[in-house]
Amino acid sequence: MTAPVRLAVRAILMRENRLLLVNAYRGRDDLWCAPGGGVEPHASLPDNLARELREECGLEVAVGAPCLVNEFHHQRRGFHQVDLYFRCELVSGDPHGDWIDPEGVVSHRRWVTRAEMAGLRVKPDSLAAVAWEDGDAPGYDPLEPILL
Repeated sequence: MTAPVRLAVRAILMRENRLLLVNAYRGRDDLWCAPGGGVEPHASLPDNLARELREECGLEVAVGAPCLVNEFHHQRRGFHQVDLYFRCELVSGDPHGDWIDPEGVVSHRRWVTRAEMAGLRVKPDSLAAVAWEDGDAPGYDPLEPILL
């Protein structure tokens, strides 16, 4: 039996030319992504994303326009996720404060420059180009294998 495709939302949140990244893979301190998470039914995508940023980072955001669709999968495990990325603005909350994710998914968060990001393991591969709005940044990042 094939598992359903999981839908998730993620934030492109910039501050002082730095992108917010989180370590949202349990047990993997070396893999970074944009904050966000799974969509709960009966709430809009922006409402889901605002909830995820509150939970994961203790930040209130205004959710703007979508900017990327990314898919990844683990074929052997039957896992397939579609991430929808939205540009966001920080409304309130301490961007450098000590926040503990009550669900324990996010263990670390950090604001990175593009140069710092180049030295990290980050998914998806197109994240920097999208965040810094490169002219050739994709709107759709095709299916890529999940890193474990």
